[in-house]
Amino acid sequence: MKTPIQELLEWVRATLPMDLDTPQMIERKIESMLEKEKEVMIDFAEQYFISLGYKSAEDYFDRAFNTKEK
Repeated sequence: MKTPIQELLEWVRATLPMDLDTPQMIERKIESMLEKEKEVMIDFAEQYFISLGYKSAEDYFDRAFNTKEK
């Protein structure tokens, strides 16, 4: 499963000509939004995921979205 920002980044890389400046700027902006997206999701869901038995919402996020894989 991918987050909406991860899907957008994938789409931009597959669709736009990445040898031009504007698509590269778009790619960098989207990449900068990945951490903020994660923080917002964690802040919103922290207590819910703890109640489900995860160490934290970040633990859930890392498992669900495979953020440790590169």
